[in-house]
Amino acid sequence: MRTYLARRLAQAVFVLWAAFTLSFAVLYLLPGDPVSIMAAGGGETNDVSPEQIAELKKAYGLDKPVIAQYGTQLWHAVQGDFGSSVQSGDEVGHLIATSLPATLELTSAALLLALVLGGGVALLGTYTRWRWLRQALLSLPALGVSAPTFLVGLVLVQLFSFRWGLLPAIGNEGFEGLVLPVITLSLPAAAVIAQVFAKSLRTTLAEPYVETALAKGASRARVHFRHATRNASIPPLTVLGMLVGNLLAGSVVVETVFSRTGVGRITATAVSAQDIPVVQGLVVFGALVFVLANLAVDLVYPLLDPRITKAGVVAP
Repeated sequence: MRTYLARRLAQAVFVLWAAFTLSFAVLYLLPGDPVSIMAAGGGETNDVSPEQIAELKKAYGLDKPVIAQYGTQLWHAVQGDFGSSVQSGDEVGHLIATSLPATLELTSAALLLALVLGGGVALLGTYTRWRWLRQALLSLPALGVSAPTFLVGLVLVQLFSFRWGLLPAIGNEGFEGLVLPVITLSLPAAAVIAQVFAKSLRTTLAEPYVETALAKGASRARVHFRHATRNASIPPLTVLGMLVGNLLAGSVVVETVFSRTGVGRITATAVSAQDIPVVQGLVVFGALVFVLANLAVDLVYPLLDPRITKAGVVAP
């Protein structure tokens, strides 16, 4: 167990370093820099002199060679210090910490709804004997995957907010303001879970032990919802580890469409302004969430199937 955890932690460190390095390289390949963009004021005329711009670049270390900037920022990042936002002057850690609760509320509710919807569609679609219902249910995931998130959000706002006036279109206030964003963010994830889970269930139900259990007198519902569901849950569990990161990325679009404050809105603003410290802090934070989610999934595997060892190998 210690060897396994040590190996996974080493992989996690490598992923975090790669995320930091790639984000640094991409941001510095873009034309311009955050100080110049801030001084330009979005293209309007301003009274900032070249000398003042040079002083700002020096204060943020942007006057140094790129390799020196990378080394300095990497060393500070290892210590948990991503610097301050060029746009607002706020510390990156504080900026993320104050925006994180709203995004966690959104993504947690979306993940729970995705599990209920995706698992329910897969279970009912593979259990029912009504052919038309089975075809209808198993066709829904393809529709959910193909629908763009921003389009789903705009349609929901048009219907439930502007036409029927049932739910607010923007804001973070109350439970009602969370309903439409959660539905928008959860539908693509639910569709992926339903696709993978339904396929795994069909494969599992074709195994010989299912026929044996039925022949011994076990009810069809018991075999389907207990034995087959447990054995078929490993593939969707693997997908679930990746969906956690996808939900965090999807919050950028959802929080922008519904004008919610959170990590997603900060990410969109920081990228448009090339606010390098904020973008790098957010990229590393997203990579950390992805790594922890997949580590948790790997540790749950042996609980579902004791044959799977902690090294990921099926024991004899």
